[in-house]
Amino acid sequence: MRLLFVCVGNTCRSQMAEALASRMGHEALSAGTRPGSAVAAEAIEVVGELGIDMSGQYPKSVDDIDGTGFDRIISMGCGVECPALQMDRDWGLDDPVGGSIALYRQTRDKIRAHLEALD
Repeated sequence: MRLLFVCVGNTCRSQMAEALASRMGHEALSAGTRPGSAVAAEAIEVVGELGIDMSGQYPKSVDDIDGTGFDRIISMGCGVECPALQMDRDWGLDDPVGGSIALYRQTRDKIRAHLEALD
């Protein structure tokens, strides 16, 4: 399945989703409406705990992504609205930025559960 994950900063949730989905065999990308400067170290750490390397991933703008050809375009939460992209689903995940490493782990596990439930 070809998946695009969208959030605001493209530094945490959507980056974790991209890495996890790719590991599960999907073709995955992520982007943000206002991308940050780097992937959050905590996101890299908690995904790395599963043996998944996120090196090479970086924040991208939705403006730089061709939204055609995706099977699903998924908003991670925060009421992301993007006039150029039609969201298929909103997973409604809270942004872990500034939170504890435990919060990042919880977010990672929720993302994994959503991915496992994809149809």
